Amino acid sequence: MPSHRPTRLNASWPRCTCSSCTVPVLNTVANGSHPPGNKSSACCIVYFTIKESESRMASEILMKGDPVPFARSMGRLINCKEFSDVKFIVGEARQHIFAHRCILVSRCEVFRAMFAEKVVKETSAKIPLVLSDVESDIFMIILEFIYTNCASLSAKTVVDVLASSIEYGLDELRKLCIAYLIRNLSVTTACETMQAAATYGQDDLRWTTMGFIEEHTVEVFKMKQFQELSEQALAVILQSSRLLMDEMDILATVKEWASINSAVQGVSMIKAISSVIRHVRFPLFNEAELQRVESGNETQNVVPIAMIAFAWKFHALHQSDGTNPQTKLRRGTKHRDSHQGLTPWDH
Repeated sequence: MPSHRPTRLNASWPRCTCSSCTVPVLNTVANGSHPPGNKSSACCIVYFTIKESESRMASEILMKGDPVPFARSMGRLINCKEFSDVKFIVGEARQHIFAHRCILVSRCEVFRAMFAEKVVKETSAKIPLVLSDVESDIFMIILEFIYTNCASLSAKTVVDVLASSIEYGLDELRKLCIAYLIRNLSVTTACETMQAAATYGQDDLRWTTMGFIEEHTVEVFKMKQFQELSEQALAVILQSSRLLMDEMDILATVKEWASINSAVQGVSMIKAISSVIRHVRFPLFNEAELQRVESGNETQNVVPIAMIAFAWKFHALHQSDGTNPQTKLRRGTKHRDSHQGLTPWDH
């Protein structure tokens, strides 16, 4: 005899086949009648068979709890000496930081590979692991993410955390850093953000930051952080045709950048500017402006002669093949009668 259990009624269920009963049922026993002992309509109770109940329970649903209390509880284990089985000595200050190998290897493949090494596996419980290439405050944020899936980021730490997230293969933490930088993008932070994007090869961050700089070109170029850009980051910016700035102003800003960087690096201005000056578009100048550039270059010699010669050639022919960025207008270029033949910025 199959086992039965009562269930709540639902009006949408099919009706019992008993002629004297109007109670809806989901199922009756195999012969279509009521279970034994319940033949009267007055005491008609709906039953499930155990088999049918188990069938309904067969499809499992993942029920998610509140992650905040979990993260809070896990956070209490960060740098907790109790029950820890690995100790790190971190940064120049050689700060001791405690952790738990099982948590580290479950969340980070770099730590898994580290602890998989026989020597480390046998000695890490007794001998601390030295991490001299990361500062303790950054490493604590790395651990915070590993333990809680959250990261306490600030303008002071986010770029270093981004670098460490890439080093430790923590892609979700990398995404959090990118999201933080984009969320806090401003005229003040744009240059540092572009520098981070260029240094660590973050294309999504570079595209977003470039779009911001293109809309606030003059303001960003005037910031002191602009002078701290690397050659690589500045070259990325100068390649854009959407900059809202005239080419004469761009040349002046690039020369100022080169003057400051030559002093900081202890190199000649020619060497400092050599990798970025080629992104200045000299054919955009009119003849009088080009003559002043050529005259000033006799003393500074920072503009390659070939670039000036190419600009004069354009003025003579007024022809552009459409593929050379040197003969393409920028969005912020002021109109000059000599621009005939240049490629529009949006082509």
